[in-house]
Amino acid sequence: MEGVKRLTAHLDRFDQNLAERATNDGRPGFDRAMRRVSRLADHGVLWWIVALALGAFGGKNRRAAVRGIASLLLSSALANAVLKPLFPRRRPPARTWLNPHRGVPIPRSSAFPSGHSASAAAFTTGVALESPVAGAAVAPLAAAVIYSRVHNGVHWPGDVVVGSLVGSAVALSTRRWWAVRDDEPAVTGPTQYAPALPLGRGLVVFVNQGSGPEGQDITSTIAEYLPGADIVNLDADRDFAEQIDDDIRKHQSADGVQPRQALGVCGGDGTVIVVADAAERHQLPLAVFPGGTLNHFARDIGSAEVSHTAAAVEAGTAVAVDRASVTTGSEDADTHSFLNTSSLGGYPDAVRLRERWESRLGKWLAAALAMIRVLAAAKPLAVTIDGTPRRVWMLFVGNGRYSPGDQVPMSRPAITGRFLDVRYLRADRRFSRARLLFAALTGTLRHSRVYQRTITSSVSVQVLGDSVALATDGEVVADAKSFMFVSHPQSLTVYRDADLG
Repeated sequence: MEGVKRLTAHLDRFDQNLAERATNDGRPGFDRAMRRVSRLADHGVLWWIVALALGAFGGKNRRAAVRGIASLLLSSALANAVLKPLFPRRRPPARTWLNPHRGVPIPRSSAFPSGHSASAAAFTTGVALESPVAGAAVAPLAAAVIYSRVHNGVHWPGDVVVGSLVGSAVALSTRRWWAVRDDEPAVTGPTQYAPALPLGRGLVVFVNQGSGPEGQDITSTIAEYLPGADIVNLDADRDFAEQIDDDIRKHQSADGVQPRQALGVCGGDGTVIVVADAAERHQLPLAVFPGGTLNHFARDIGSAEVSHTAAAVEAGTAVAVDRASVTTGSEDADTHSFLNTSSLGGYPDAVRLRERWESRLGKWLAAALAMIRVLAAAKPLAVTIDGTPRRVWMLFVGNGRYSPGDQVPMSRPAITGRFLDVRYLRADRRFSRARLLFAALTGTLRHSRVYQRTITSSVSVQVLGDSVALATDGEVVADAKSFMFVSHPQSLTVYRDADLG
């Protein structure tokens, strides 16, 4: 015990010496800056402002903002509601410093650990996990907030050090239940022949003007990179597949008109699969441009930027990728292709609600509210999966191998190999929803009997009851009771920039 007391006394003296150096600066301008940045960080206001700014850029910056705020909320709760009551410590006395009170209110709560420091470190670390560049930009601001708490005389240096460690640890722990998306392109199949089209001559790009965020104008960028390409706006009131087939036939039969040598698509994932089917049907290579909101397929094949696809089209570099399909066993049996995912259960219902609400609420808010509504009222589905009876909340089928295997799938490492990534949430276990939530929060889905995953090349699902909705690539396409999912290996040729590997 004597040794512990001596160590504690030594640390206290060290803490006080550091605090005296930090607080006795005496420059009025610097004091004002420290006061302002500290006040702005009260209640996390500063970090909400930064998060809104990051979110405006979309993509990984939006994900960074969301993870940063989630990390901040968790670390703030841990520091202020748990650790401060457990480890009470007096604030530095005002007379300790030569230049004591700098206009910052002295909180009455325990000094240990610093809640401001925990929030700053948590937000910055969470942002950096998704976007290292954004994290590096935010880090100096976080360092200023952390230092200001000592400089303003409301914390000891040890308080902010431990607070920062707590915040960073909490942000890093979010990876256990929320995987960091890997933005690297997926592994694809072998190199395929595709014609090199200088300036895009011989390429027709079909554009769905209703896709993507408002104000986004990808077509002008395509025309800038590939001025020789034909750009055709699809008519939303006519069947997209018919319009594409009519265009291809017209250019194959008309005299003096160059035949189509490749098809391009600029739109969301639902539009991409329509044009991809046409490309496969007419044995033409496909060029994908990121014209949708999420652009899952474009990102996975390395076409997240118009410049990448344009370079591949002009160079004639292409690869083979897998496609998947699902055949329904309804009265009007039909086959629907998908390039990303297909699902049964709650997700298709959420898509329908989102489509009903998004004109009034916007797509993102409508999607979030729709998912909450559906999950709250979800009922189990009685099904057989490859002949095995099951009761499930939801079933997910991915084209290719998705990652991580023990969490909600966030990225696709491979889009070749004849893989279907099949996952479903079992409802035939006691307290299945509670167990699922616990496993998701603790990152133990891999070991949960409620969460099932298998990798296969085909799977059949029979619903033992009323017909249910089927969604493919984010669109509800059918209601049926019988479904046969099949992988079609290396069936589609897509342009891909050779520099992406």
